[in-house]
Amino acid sequence: MQLIPVGILGTGKYVPEKILTNAELEKMIDTNDEWIVSRTGIRERRIAAPEQATSDLAYEASLKAMEMAGLTAADIDLIIVATLSPDHVFPSTACLVQARLGATKAAAFDLEAACSGFVYALSSAYGYIATGQYKHVLVVGAETLSRITDYTDRNTCILFGDGAGAAVLGPVEQGKGIKSFVMGADGNGGKLLQVANGGTRDPLTLENINDRKQFIYQNGKEVFKFAVRIMGNAAEEAIAKAGLSKADIDLFIPHQANIRIIEAAMERLELSKDKVMINLDRYGNTSAATIPIALAEAVEQGRVKSGDQIVLVGFGGGLTWAACVLTW
Repeated sequence: MQLIPVGILGTGKYVPEKILTNAELEKMIDTNDEWIVSRTGIRERRIAAPEQATSDLAYEASLKAMEMAGLTAADIDLIIVATLSPDHVFPSTACLVQARLGATKAAAFDLEAACSGFVYALSSAYGYIATGQYKHVLVVGAETLSRITDYTDRNTCILFGDGAGAAVLGPVEQGKGIKSFVMGADGNGGKLLQVANGGTRDPLTLENINDRKQFIYQNGKEVFKFAVRIMGNAAEEAIAKAGLSKADIDLFIPHQANIRIIEAAMERLELSKDKVMINLDRYGNTSAATIPIALAEAVEQGRVKSGDQIVLVGFGGGLTWAACVLTW
């Protein structure tokens, strides 16, 4: 069976209007702008309005991606939303997006691989299109992390923000599109980055709500060591799998978690700064949304040209990692 070449036909992003700066965080917790910037590279992040949920952010990003692709809701066969902060336990956020878009013929489901989620979702979409089951798949990475961030924890609240990025995938001409995927997981590291309470293992109760384990916990030191190693490993493996070399890469779009992790990957891949998309300073870590937001911005800024070789790579809770190489 000959696989259909699959590529990205359109991208879009949406970030909430409210900006939370480091200066504002200084008034909330024991921290300062210099400390945050030097250790993370983050200067500000976006926070959803009280009436906004993850599906609202996903919807706005989806509209832009569909417009760029020249498609309507009637053209979408499947919607995959990568998120760890859904509107509800169920129904899925993807179903809510489907209803609001009016994409009545589209199947819909959520995928949860934390910050690696968007690339995991791209891989799923690729399989459906390459084998001919569907023609157009809408993939969204969307998060409202502010609802599960502990703003009394100086180690984590400085990191996270809200936002959504989307991509429409479909058939492309031979020689273009997605060339390779690398994905992996190490569940032994699950407790290094998690929201412990609120699931079926430890349901949220009146008795445990004061433990604050319904918020994001991260062992920063261990996650940092894992990320520095795995970002480079996954990217190199995906590049080799695509039959390319590091010198062939035109644009590197990493998960936006920490500037030092990104710089370590740049050094490993021998990339100059002009070949790396970084917007961490303005949005912070938006988990599954970081890569599609960065991709959409790169397209908006004209940093992506036809024929460019692009590498997407992420890591996250689980622990998970994923990389993708595509020809634009």
